[in-house]
Amino acid sequence: MIEESVSKFAEEIFKDVTESLSADSPFSQEIFTRQILERLEEAGHLEATLPLFQQGRVGNAIYRIDGYAYDEDRSRIELFTTIYQEDMPPERIPPAEVTKAFERAIRFVNACVDGLASQLEPSNSDASDLARLIEEQAATLGSVKIILLTNGVVDKAAKSADWKDRKVEFDTYDIVRLHRILGEGETRADIDVDLQALTGHPVACLHVPSHAGEYDAYLTVLPGEALSRIYDRYGVRLLELNVRAFLGLQGRKSVNAELRRTIAEQPSMFLAYNNGIVATVDDLEIVSQAGGISIKSLRGLQIVNGGQTTASLHRARRKDSLNLESVAVPVKIIKVGGADLREMVSSISRAANRQNTVQLADFSAGDPFHQEIETLANNTWLDDGKGRWFYERARGSYLAAEQKSAYRKSDQQSFRAQTPKQRRFSKLDVARYLAAWDGLPYRVCLGGQKNFQHFMQRMKDNTPPPPDTVWFKRLIAKAIFYRAIEKRIRAMKFPAYGAQIAAYVVSGLAQKTGGRIDFDLLWSRQSVSGELEKLAEGWATQMDKLLRQSAGQRNPSEWFKKQDCWLDIMTKLPALSDPLPAELSYSDASGTQDVIQRETAEHTVADYDRISQCMNVAATTWLEVAERGQKAGVVHWKVAGICRTLASYSAGGWEKRPSAKQARPALEAFQACERAGLFGTATVS
Repeated sequence: MIEESVSKFAEEIFKDVTESLSADSPFSQEIFTRQILERLEEAGHLEATLPLFQQGRVGNAIYRIDGYAYDEDRSRIELFTTIYQEDMPPERIPPAEVTKAFERAIRFVNACVDGLASQLEPSNSDASDLARLIEEQAATLGSVKIILLTNGVVDKAAKSADWKDRKVEFDTYDIVRLHRILGEGETRADIDVDLQALTGHPVACLHVPSHAGEYDAYLTVLPGEALSRIYDRYGVRLLELNVRAFLGLQGRKSVNAELRRTIAEQPSMFLAYNNGIVATVDDLEIVSQAGGISIKSLRGLQIVNGGQTTASLHRARRKDSLNLESVAVPVKIIKVGGADLREMVSSISRAANRQNTVQLADFSAGDPFHQEIETLANNTWLDDGKGRWFYERARGSYLAAEQKSAYRKSDQQSFRAQTPKQRRFSKLDVARYLAAWDGLPYRVCLGGQKNFQHFMQRMKDNTPPPPDTVWFKRLIAKAIFYRAIEKRIRAMKFPAYGAQIAAYVVSGLAQKTGGRIDFDLLWSRQSVSGELEKLAEGWATQMDKLLRQSAGQRNPSEWFKKQDCWLDIMTKLPALSDPLPAELSYSDASGTQDVIQRETAEHTVADYDRISQCMNVAATTWLEVAERGQKAGVVHWKVAGICRTLASYSAGGWEKRPSAKQARPALEAFQACERAGLFGTATVS
């Protein structure tokens, strides 16, 4: 018997899929796959997923997948296969059908290794790119995982299978598990680590209880190989309470470079040199042995401090083929008792990270920021006074609010009218919209969780002013802009990489316009004009070509995640043409968060070209224009002030951008100084 709460959750999923059906998206299975992948990525269970329905035959046998994710750092590929039920309530799926779905996915992998890429139609570039990737990486892939997504019920998980001298791991997200993760918001419970199976025996430990009973501490040592394999299985989900990005191995001061050097040159000294990791668990299984106690298994494992150590060990084993047999890692495990888990984790993270030479955003760094957005969303009404946007700061909070309103029919109708699902947005959405707008499409292409980590690090590094109502309305305007472009591109049915094209189109338009569009108009209309949709459609077609040309012989999905890709694309952005859409015809003059002043004149392509040219001049050059130009008498003192303002914008990475009224006189001043020979070789790009 399926629990009532699971059935209700299944009905919500079914309703979401049905409401999303359209002429552009006519297949329930594809919509379900896309929606579930997005939500599992937001929950931290998956990373950088790409929906991709691909079906064909090898002889008389059928192969099929519905999506994939490739993790270059972990040398891991995940293939998704979907079983979607059109009827409610959810039914149990026969084991034979589950097995068949997994077999079809394995058949796809085998077909790729056997040269499927060359057999696919040239128009099916997304599938051919994936097939080529699997063919090229087959010998070095660390692991292959096949994941079943379904709105039905699966009673028994399938066992792993052998493939090319390694195991193919099977996993299932059925409606019961999806409800537990997406409905109830539980994520740690699925992390169940059997140390005895990993190491061949329980791991000896020292138990240190707290005097007040707030927690139990266990001091132990884990083999580096075991820790690497744990990370291989669970990835960034282990770091859920410690929202920090793995910084890579570049730089002379990199902590990770030192870790790698120790692993490679003095592996037996790792325990002596390394501070180890701090972890929390929901529970652990202890067994008594001669001479003391040992840990047999851990449930709900979270690495609070030591994410760099864990990721470095995994990278050393997978990417650098280093032997971890002699590596031992000191571990402090905290089982929280009477204390508050999140407060305990926050305190541990702050205390432990003070010892690090590399300062990173800890788990609680963004909380006030996100709380303020939630407050603004609750208190900022649309111009009609009848609707709002809903900020889902905590996973599942929208569903919880909707269920709470369901106690009274009038409240439920009011909630749905005020905050329909299309006006719901999450932390990952905020990071995606702002990163794309700020010229970081390659970060967006990393996937929701990694982009969010980079976003939070930027927040900590730059310390922006607290959000206010003007900022919030601009955020929503950017959300409307992004979603409209995303929807239009989805309707165009590109053979590959629609999400990446959308991110690059948004960044490209922001770059081309100097980021100065009519936010006020977007907020008041809550939609974009047909002219802007048409412009986005033209740009999307050209951006698809530019991205593929930039990738060349590289794997496209990995190349799009590189800054070099964006730097290449920036020099080749499509041209704008008059007349511009209404959203691009006006700008606010101040560029501040406090005041929005509408300019009276319409903007033209020439205005945006001048803004773009100004942004190609270095801060030092703008200061030279101001100082030397005013001293020589070729630049008016008021215009010199504008040039100094642009110098500050440039020094700040153009987070603030010139208006059309600033760009024209500043550029004329620059050209006047150039004609007068007041500075050397500086030119406008």
